[in-house]
Amino acid sequence: MTLTTTPPTPNRREPAWEIALLFPNQGEWTEGDYLTLNRWTNRPVELADGQVEVLEMPTRTHQRLVLRVRDEFRSFCEPRNLGEALVAPYPVRLREGRFREPDVVFVLTEHADRLGEDFADGADLVVEVLSEDRTRDLVTKRTEYAGAGIAEYWIVDARERRVMVLRLSGGAYVVHGEWGPGERVESALLPEFGMDVDRIFSAAEGR
Repeated sequence: MTLTTTPPTPNRREPAWEIALLFPNQGEWTEGDYLTLNRWTNRPVELADGQVEVLEMPTRTHQRLVLRVRDEFRSFCEPRNLGEALVAPYPVRLREGRFREPDVVFVLTEHADRLGEDFADGADLVVEVLSEDRTRDLVTKRTEYAGAGIAEYWIVDARERRVMVLRLSGGAYVVHGEWGPGERVESALLPEFGMDVDRIFSAAEGR
């Protein structure tokens, strides 16, 4: 007698639904759910009123620019005890139910209690290096950061090799300045602090 068997079903490439079901549906995420997820993943994730938004992974060039800007803040501010600069992934709570992950977060020393172990409750200055989704940083986050009362917002544009600094005025951002090659960025929040544009973008080539 010949014994016949049914071949096993081949493995299909699909999401690990068992893990996905451990988390809430979109629209039902709480701050606690979001912060728990952030401890599990190295992907940049933001929370917007019950919805989680998984962001694109940063490129090497993006990270080089972020670290150069952060290092410039640290080298000037830390010896003078002016404040602390951190990099993403580190969430900033803009208001209840709304968390973003700026590329660089700066908090003045007098507001150091805003910096918690898992997230910052607001910030004094944030920096975004523009990604492919430019509208997100130029429009959406500009409105949200202003609404959260963040005094200064830097937008680093690698494509145009320019840096724009926005300062808060009357609850909205106005342009403090915009600088390109051969020029020096100036902060409104930290009047004696600035960065050479060429030095910022030389980081993209690993210099």
